[in-house]
Amino acid sequence: MRKYILLFLLILLFTSLFAQERHGPYKIHKFVDGDTFWVKMENGKAEKIRLIGVDTPEVKWEGLTDEQPGGKEASEYVKNLLKGKKVLLEYDVQKYDRYGRTLAYVYLEDSTFLNAHLLEMGLARMATYPPNVRYVEVFREMQVGQQR
Repeated sequence: MRKYILLFLLILLFTSLFAQERHGPYKIHKFVDGDTFWVKMENGKAEKIRLIGVDTPEVKWEGLTDEQPGGKEASEYVKNLLKGKKVLLEYDVQKYDRYGRTLAYVYLEDSTFLNAHLLEMGLARMATYPPNVRYVEVFREMQVGQQR
């Protein structure tokens, strides 16, 4: 318990020191899987959001023959956590990936840092791709803490 309190304080300190502009709140529109979902922007346009720095196992989709272990659990967890809620988005160096998805660090309105929370819960693994590495140290600590 003590290590989680220290980790939480580290995250608070890190995010307050390097706090970036957050956009939103945006209403959740629909879900894809544990690390990808859609939001409705202010102009009413739906935008596909991909969490930066984390990767959850895949659920079955065209081209994937089998669902990856833990994919359904991660997807359902995120769906239950976000259903009917709004989120704030924080961008890093690159705003879009090669698939046209908006890359973001996602915060719930209660300040829960979703990307880090999924690592803490053991539902995701760290997957950072430069230049979007703002919270790589936080994610590394969360993943190491989960492996202990």
